[in-house]
Amino acid sequence: MIAIDDFGTGYSNLRELKEFPCHILKIDKTFVSEMEDGAIRSSLIPHIVGISKMIDVAIVAEGIEYGEQQAALIKLGIDYGQGYLFGKPMKPEYFRKIFL
Repeated sequence: MIAIDDFGTGYSNLRELKEFPCHILKIDKTFVSEMEDGAIRSSLIPHIVGISKMIDVAIVAEGIEYGEQQAALIKLGIDYGQGYLFGKPMKPEYFRKIFL
């Protein structure tokens, strides 16, 4: 599987979608973190979701820290999320104890 990380920033943009077929788009955490402020950047999330549906790829929102963000992203059609709401970075041994 190929994922385009930090979509919407830097080199991860619409042009890359044409050149690199992928399976997953990962929305950069800056879009999510600005949701509470109603910033212009966060207003692009529904459009990114629309693009992902149009090209039939899964979408992951990065940087989810609060339940309110998660709920809003689910309403927008986000498939998956990652961030401190779900867990903080951990050592592999600890991960194995919890999840395997």
